[in-house]
Amino acid sequence: MPKDRVFYSLFEEVADNVSMMGRLMKEIVKEPDFDKRAAIISKVEDQEHVNDDLTHQIFTELGRNFITPFDREDIHYLAIALDDICDYIYSAAKKINFYKVNPNDAGIQKMADLIDQGAEQIKIAVKELRNMRNMRNITDALVKVNSIENQADDIFDLSIDRLFETEPDAKEVIKKREIYQVMEIVTDKCEDAANVIESIIIKYA
Repeated sequence: MPKDRVFYSLFEEVADNVSMMGRLMKEIVKEPDFDKRAAIISKVEDQEHVNDDLTHQIFTELGRNFITPFDREDIHYLAIALDDICDYIYSAAKKINFYKVNPNDAGIQKMADLIDQGAEQIKIAVKELRNMRNMRNITDALVKVNSIENQADDIFDLSIDRLFETEPDAKEVIKKREIYQVMEIVTDKCEDAANVIESIIIKYA
């Protein structure tokens, strides 16, 4: 494999960022105070901007370097997939305060927990790409991401079902359903990133 290492360093920074945003999502839904929540959401926004800059750097390096550690298409797809995770975490966080929804809701809490877990597993898998020595660590992480996405689908269905049964306010139904949807998309995006990583290790391991 080519020895150019700049992409590994950039992807590792992105992976740290994804994991941090997952943790912040969990903090947001556990914070009952609107203003304190807003401060955490502001941190998520800052990290989302940091991630945009890192993604831009990856694309700049892709245009500058003829030698890449794995397929150019895979670098492109992985950068987009990781950026999507960050974008949708920020979107979900923003909607909670924008809609003035109380996040002390079983579905929102569980979704946030799954987002945190998924983001952490993506970080583990990305960090292993540099050497590809611990293939078991990568495959275990990818299997967990797939399981998390399946759990999120189930939580989404149960939450929507419960929402229609127990929430008399139509506006609340619309607001919470949208938050569930965006949170569920985060786990889809984690699975997308996992699929790209799987494609890379199949080619190079």
